Amino acid sequence: MRPYALSIAGFDPSGGAGLLADSKTLEALGVYGLGVCTALTVQNDVAFERVSWVPLADIQDQIRVLLSRFAVDFVKIGLVESLPRLLELLRWLRQHYPGKNIVWDPVLKASAGYEFHQHPDAALVQALAAELTLITPNLPEMLRLWPAASAEEAAEAVAGFCPVLLKGGHGSGDESVDILFANNTQYHFSHTRLPHGEKHGSGCVLSAAILAQLALGHDLPTACQRAKCYTTAFLASNDTLLGYHSFRHLPYADQ
Repeated sequence: MRPYALSIAGFDPSGGAGLLADSKTLEALGVYGLGVCTALTVQNDVAFERVSWVPLADIQDQIRVLLSRFAVDFVKIGLVESLPRLLELLRWLRQHYPGKNIVWDPVLKASAGYEFHQHPDAALVQALAAELTLITPNLPEMLRLWPAASAEEAAEAVAGFCPVLLKGGHGSGDESVDILFANNTQYHFSHTRLPHGEKHGSGCVLSAAILAQLALGHDLPTACQRAKCYTTAFLASNDTLLGYHSFRHLPYADQ
């Protein structure tokens, strides 16, 4: 019997990001993915036109009907209307469904450039982190969430409230290095940077892969390491902006 995992995220018609990307990732990794829609977007892999937000009450109703039927211990949250609304949702989840492991992929800006959220204040970020199991920002997102001299310093500060996986895809150099800050320890996960490695929705894929690995029983460092391998295979799957998930013959797919 496969474990269940829940993605709370936006709908991307191109299938590269959001709920569809999460569902593909969870299925490929042996987890049954459930989905709750937070937003309907009008976009493809290179252009973002607009977004229509799903009311919080409708999001809660979707969650309620799923969790009344399925035993879900692992939840991922992606695109949300606002960070105060995210905090409201998190506190509702904690009140009505305590004990869930919640991963937040802070989608602050679409791949095509559309910005969803401005810089939050430190008190809000601290309150959000207190409700979470893991945050998975990239380098620019980390500095927007917590301004500091470097993304690493920001991640270390926020890791005082909950673990942070700082993604290195926006960095430079021959290696793409993700760093997990957890329990006063740093774990480094590195793969060779790919020449055609840019993909629409890669952050969604990584966070969903981490969720899957947690649902399969791995500890957090192992889940991040295995998810990094999966995402590297996804990035290497073709030369377009939309990656494939059926690539078990490729390197990194199940290390």
